Amino acid sequence: MKSVIIRGFGGPGVLELADLPIPEPGPGQVRIEVAAAAVNPVDLQTRSGDLTANGLLPARDVIGLGWDLSGVVDAVGADVTRFAVGDRVAGLSDRLALPSKAQAEYAVLDEEAVGRLPDDVDLVAAATLPLNSLTAAQALDLAGLRPGQTVLVTGAAGAVGGYAVQLASAAGVRVVGVAGGADEDLVRSLGADHFVARGQDLPAAVRAVVRGGVDAVIDAAGLGVVALDAVRGGGAFVSVLGGAPVPLRGVRVANVWIRADGPRLTSLAQAGLRLRVAATLPLDRVAEAHERLAEGGLRGRLVLLPR
Repeated sequence: MKSVIIRGFGGPGVLELADLPIPEPGPGQVRIEVAAAAVNPVDLQTRSGDLTANGLLPARDVIGLGWDLSGVVDAVGADVTRFAVGDRVAGLSDRLALPSKAQAEYAVLDEEAVGRLPDDVDLVAAATLPLNSLTAAQALDLAGLRPGQTVLVTGAAGAVGGYAVQLASAAGVRVVGVAGGADEDLVRSLGADHFVARGQDLPAAVRAVVRGGVDAVIDAAGLGVVALDAVRGGGAFVSVLGGAPVPLRGVRVANVWIRADGPRLTSLAQAGLRLRVAATLPLDRVAEAHERLAEGGLRGRLVLLPR
């Protein structure tokens, strides 16, 4: 089978489409014939060596690429109870140091890392769901908001931020979305009650629409202490990119570290979320996908098609 790997770190030129044996599922695992696999910023960080430099990814001779995928169950291992051959699924490959991951023709995942897709969810678009929607959902869990409270979402037009806006709004939480000025219509259409254009005095702009500041921040854009200043004393701040700021004024601060959760992914797939695909490319154009993602400006995920 074809699988995207790296054997060293650097620019897009280190990406390789390797011929590997089709993997076999072990006990509690399923093999998925991959229909689509998204390209995320973490793939660029893996390829460049940033994750290894930061101590998150141990050195390996071969490292596979890709975190989230969609496809059809092709084989099941012993003791699998939730899935059968032919099921439409999405899954998250959240282990870093594997020789083959989601960007491949076939992938083996633990049953607990796989969610079932409804028949009316497009299989290609579903590849944008696992990593980013689970990150948004788990960030909101850490924020601990109740209906009627208010959350500030930075990077609200992005993949994680866009899902956070949708999920918070659906839960009855009022949303203040921060993004580039050109994205106001998009952010409001996702469910934001208020919009703040990036570049404004954020704390002042937030307090102009929410007395005393918001109850929590989901910081998907890495604004850090600037966004923290928009939270009321005793509120919550959740960083998506790591490096959360000092918990000033009694603000509860946390980092969200994504984990696979198949049952939660099944629920998210049933939630009617807007799945945004910026473009699709064949698997052998993965280097182009990395270049386009690095350029920025995408409103949705680039998705690789193995076939």
